[in-house]
Amino acid sequence: MADARVSADLVAKAVESLFTWESSRKRSRDRTLLLEDDKLFYLVLSVKNAAPDQSRTNPYQIPLPHPLFALGDGAAQEICLFIDDRKGLKQKEAKQKLAEEGLSLSKVIPLSKLRTDYKSHEAKRKLCGSYDLFLADKSVLPALPKLLGKNFFKKKKHPIPVDLRKKDWKKQIESACGSTFLYVKGGTCSVVKVGRLSQKQEEVCANIHAVVAGVASSIPKKWNNIRSMYLKTLESVPLPLYQSLPDLPMKIG
Repeated sequence: MADARVSADLVAKAVESLFTWESSRKRSRDRTLLLEDDKLFYLVLSVKNAAPDQSRTNPYQIPLPHPLFALGDGAAQEICLFIDDRKGLKQKEAKQKLAEEGLSLSKVIPLSKLRTDYKSHEAKRKLCGSYDLFLADKSVLPALPKLLGKNFFKKKKHPIPVDLRKKDWKKQIESACGSTFLYVKGGTCSVVKVGRLSQKQEEVCANIHAVVAGVASSIPKKWNNIRSMYLKTLESVPLPLYQSLPDLPMKIG
């Protein structure tokens, strides 16, 4: 449901404008120089007071009505899963379990292989750029920052936790792929993925309203701490969706 603070008409106009702008750019560029068709839309959030939880390393998960990441054969996005093979779960068994539940992921990497095959900075860089989304069994999360390197997390490629101790992997993985993520550690500005150019405009609008509600319920002090919200693609100008009123000094006497 749309929040009254963010005009549904303004959201629809901003989305339509960005679709039109991206379409005109595609027509004006040589075909050999075109960027990927499935571009992302971003909600840029600015808060008044940063109150990062230094102990928090995982982002806030916000469910979307129209997922950004598709599962199954023919999916446009590449998804990689890190598993814990220290307690008997092998790569072959994990792939078989995924197949049994109708899940088709691009890559399954055991923790042992991550330690041996991705030691160099170049190997970590290639791994980071090879997949759109990373998932990880909860049990391996503490080991990943050291194994993946700082640059991995700077690019907001944090592996999203899934609990593979539970029998229903499908539910766990579909929940992760059907959500977007808010990173709030440090600073007053955050960027949240809200849609793709391949989606319908009304789907992107629905996602934006879901993210607005999710963001407002997640950050400290809720709406009182939100300064502004903008919508943009990677290379577009940001279009305003919400701007808080300035805090006026109290007059005495």
